[in-house]
Amino acid sequence: MQPLQLLALLARGEPVSGAALAAQAGVTRAAIWKQVESLRARGVPVEARGSAGYCLPWPLQMLDATRIRAALPTPWAQSLRMLAVHGELDSTSSELQRHLATAADLSVVLAESQTAGRGRRGRGWLSPPGLNIYLSCLKRFESGFAALSGLSLAIGVMVLRALDELGVSGAGLKWPNDVLAVTGDGARGKLAGILVELSGEYQGPCAAIIGVGLNLRLTPALQHQAGQLVCDLARLTAGTPPDRNRVAAALITALAHGLCQFEREGFAGFADDFARHDLLHGQSLQLSGALGKFEGIGAGVDARGALQVHMSDGSVRCTDSADVTVRRP
Repeated sequence: MQPLQLLALLARGEPVSGAALAAQAGVTRAAIWKQVESLRARGVPVEARGSAGYCLPWPLQMLDATRIRAALPTPWAQSLRMLAVHGELDSTSSELQRHLATAADLSVVLAESQTAGRGRRGRGWLSPPGLNIYLSCLKRFESGFAALSGLSLAIGVMVLRALDELGVSGAGLKWPNDVLAVTGDGARGKLAGILVELSGEYQGPCAAIIGVGLNLRLTPALQHQAGQLVCDLARLTAGTPPDRNRVAAALITALAHGLCQFEREGFAGFADDFARHDLLHGQSLQLSGALGKFEGIGAGVDARGALQVHMSDGSVRCTDSADVTVRRP
């Protein structure tokens, strides 16, 4: 028996006795206990309810490719050739990379969990089983790398479009590739991260593998483990986030529409939406990167998607890559 099999048996959120779990799985109660401990070690809050057995504090939905495809608009459901759902991967982007030579345009890979999820600049991405969305999408472009300026910013807009379709509000964009939740107490926790990896020819054609990690549920222990302010859809939806398969379908739909729009229009087609949700605009910022460390006031982005910063001497400095933090009073 594997941990994800046990997770599926507990998905309804109701207590199930160890004996019943063992009978359903065809294993010993000791094997059930071992897998309970494995899930707990990876951040899944399996509770013990005495003689009632084990349960999760809330129901969850295991990802299902058939249900996801059924929730897509008909044109995309019919045209999407590869929609693969895996139990566990090193990362969804790595899996697409392994199939890059043969995978069709707009192929999608999801996983219940990742053992080596990646964030920006090689940072790890916390990927506990069954709680969040880990998704990667392949988009092929006839143009070269230069035409893809601002792609990660446009992906952020696409994620917000998906949340809007799901009826979730309270999120904004932090340049260059973070989606933050803006909660009632003013805190800004990371809700989703975006990783874009390019390959191919500089003049074209080229391919982009777009990874999106979206937090649906994070326990206090996982929030502490993240090492930064984080948030989840549960907090934005009074404790009841949308069905995970519906969230996956909304993301895939927004990416499919948005990437085709980007192919036609570039970042210009997303600039207004990005500006409307730009959480750094007008903020006092600290930046560090290739230009060294400096401070200034966020002034939006330019036509390429570079961050613009008003300096104290009245000049405007642009940067394509930097770590940015908001200075607090």
